[in-house]
Amino acid sequence: MKPNPILKKLGFSNEDRLVILHTDDIGMCHASIQAYSELFDYGLISSGATMVPCSWFPQVAAFCRQHPKVDMGVHLTLTSEWDNYRWSPVSTRHIDSGMIDTEGYFFRSAEETQSYGNPEAIQTELQTQLERAISAGIEVTHLDTHMNTVAHPKFLNGYLQLAIRHRLPILFPRQDEAGFRKLGLNSEIASIAASLVDYLDDQGIPLVDHAGGLDLDKPINRLEQAKQAMSDLPSGITHFITHPSIETSELKAITPDWQSRVADYKTFMDEKLRQHIDNIGVQIIGYKTLKEFV
Repeated sequence: MKPNPILKKLGFSNEDRLVILHTDDIGMCHASIQAYSELFDYGLISSGATMVPCSWFPQVAAFCRQHPKVDMGVHLTLTSEWDNYRWSPVSTRHIDSGMIDTEGYFFRSAEETQSYGNPEAIQTELQTQLERAISAGIEVTHLDTHMNTVAHPKFLNGYLQLAIRHRLPILFPRQDEAGFRKLGLNSEIASIAASLVDYLDDQGIPLVDHAGGLDLDKPINRLEQAKQAMSDLPSGITHFITHPSIETSELKAITPDWQSRVADYKTFMDEKLRQHIDNIGVQIIGYKTLKEFV
């Protein structure tokens, strides 16, 4: 890939390593909001994204109104994956939208949504989620996607057009076809995605170079995992995904990976990680910085 043009605009070289330390799933449960609030004050986490369809979204919006400097994107949500805690589309209740399962909620898996979802209904849902965040007083800094569900030929163009229309940075790594396959996309969608990188550059939408994060099935030695991941960051801009939450009964009742989420919270509140990042010369930025160049 040719060098990322945003690096020069930010005053960095093509060899510099930058990272967006990103918090996913804000508003999925109350524990995620309290964790983000404390992490925001601590200052190591540099960005986050909220799930508009979830029941705790109003408190996320209230937090953002009270803290206008916060870096908050929209975690565009088309799935509801847990067994006993579910959410639904905000734009429709019609079954012919292809977004709703037999229980009345989003499908649990990206594959089901990709199979049944009506592209027009999906696009309306994405637009409605973004508009609801904006109308709630959130200064939206970027768009990304829950469980990568929009990574499908039926939905991908709509996802990109939403970012272009609203002049927002978007989670869409600047990769070639092989790079997208390494990120888990199949050959068809990897080929489509690679062909769109230059188009987004031409539209002036800032892009990251890489996407990564910590596995939610490895809660042990989380600090060492994070330190190693920071040391291994490649040159360019990396969107690094975390899922911090404080430990609560609600969190434990929702998800079996709660220990990893609590470990993420503790890890990114640890001064040892801050010192490590400083020592290895990695620069932390947020999407609010990228948005200045749209």
